[in-house]
Amino acid sequence: MSEEKTQEKPIVFTDRVRGAVRGILDPTGQFLHRLGIHPDAVTMAGLVVVAIASVVIATGRLQLGGIILLLGLPFDALDGAVARAMQRTGKFGAVLDSVLDRYADGFIFAGLSYYFAVLDQYEMMLLAMAALLGSLLVSYVRARADGVQVETKIGLFTRLERIVVILIMLLIPDLLTIGLVVLAVGTHFTALQRVWFVYRTLKNRGG
Repeated sequence: MSEEKTQEKPIVFTDRVRGAVRGILDPTGQFLHRLGIHPDAVTMAGLVVVAIASVVIATGRLQLGGIILLLGLPFDALDGAVARAMQRTGKFGAVLDSVLDRYADGFIFAGLSYYFAVLDQYEMMLLAMAALLGSLLVSYVRARADGVQVETKIGLFTRLERIVVILIMLLIPDLLTIGLVVLAVGTHFTALQRVWFVYRTLKNRGG
């Protein structure tokens, strides 16, 4: 039983980063709460920033799009900090955050796909679409696992790792092809990694 608990609650890179910056996020979240800003508003503001970055990327200004995306990154964590400041325990915020994260993923890769289509670089466009599919599957497997009471955060390419790779390849366009290959392969590997983890966990439970 202890082994199962250890498997179900792994400490992943995202958790470590959030723990490291929580000392900054929580005071900022309290400040925003005092200003009367709702966590859902922070979540939606983050999506707006990603949408703007995606349009810029679609026009071929990859580095500028990467900078805008980088500036919008704090929104992804600040909504939770504001919610903690409010002592908000409702589950809708988590659902909204997850849904808007998927929209954000779609916007980014749609921007890249459009950029490649304009340049007639259809192989690169297919790589971007494969990376998007893998990203969605990573999140989908986790959601389905939650439905059978298995918490699965494991994997090489959780959302934070994916964003880091995206930022690097946008800010250094010479790494664009390598970055997309890494994302396309890594996200699908992570999805399968999570499927295998769920299988082993349920098997250990006798399910």
